[in-house]
Amino acid sequence: MEKEINGFILYLHNTKKTSRNTEISYKRDLGKFCRFLEARGIRELSDVTVQDLKDYVDDLHEQKFAAATVSRSIASIKAFYHYMYKEGKIEKDISEVLKAPRIEKKLPEILSMEEVVRLLEQPSGDTPKELRDKAMLELLYATGIRVTELITLRLSDVNLQMGVILCRESNKERLIPFGTQARAALGAYLERARDVMVADAQSDILFVNCSGQSMSRQGFWKLLKSYAKRAQIAVDITPHTLRHSFAAHLVENGADLRSVQEMLGHSDISTTQIYAHMNHSHIREVYARTHPRG
Repeated sequence: MEKEINGFILYLHNTKKTSRNTEISYKRDLGKFCRFLEARGIRELSDVTVQDLKDYVDDLHEQKFAAATVSRSIASIKAFYHYMYKEGKIEKDISEVLKAPRIEKKLPEILSMEEVVRLLEQPSGDTPKELRDKAMLELLYATGIRVTELITLRLSDVNLQMGVILCRESNKERLIPFGTQARAALGAYLERARDVMVADAQSDILFVNCSGQSMSRQGFWKLLKSYAKRAQIAVDITPHTLRHSFAAHLVENGADLRSVQEMLGHSDISTTQIYAHMNHSHIREVYARTHPRG
């Protein structure tokens, strides 16, 4: 079945233009499903029964996987079956019987504006590393880009004069503006730090690690955790926390959802609407706390 899974991943990459992370998730989910079937002596998809599918989902529940993980696994299986049926490699799509578990939607964790300011003020020195860290944190909060997008930015993706960056993801491009604070931090990094840090003078990588190479997700995660600790932020912060905070603060200050959707790169505005719900929740909390008859 590995050959069929690889064909499916290739189809996602070439036809659906999915991201690398999405492809990795599908392959991981389907690999786990495949190993379950092999343990039962099943090696061909045509031999899988409806009961096998149901047993696999039950097995995930018994292993105490979160509802979101089970739901994603089911989505991966259904997408794979749909592809195989469409390609004429199976006679019937039996995955239609699978139902995703109900997922309780939790509002994303965000920082207050005061916490964001404390965090961004932490790299305050004039060393190349701190100038780089300041520029990365300021740009992340100023644009709401994903950490993968941040660490893969190129010099050619930045227009400092216009205050915009070009983000690319799965053959899609979007221009995102950034403000004066991020521009100043980025300008200082480019003027006084990057040339000192980069190993190859011909490299077009915007942000490099202390060895002068491309920075990894883990490397940025570690420096973010370190500055969060110094800022005495109690929330278990991740790079996505700044992305959520960027969007929530924009909406709270009057930005329209369509503009926020474009900046975040959401394909569906329903994904962006969660920040409007957060804003309404915040308003209700303020009302309950401050209204004399609340």
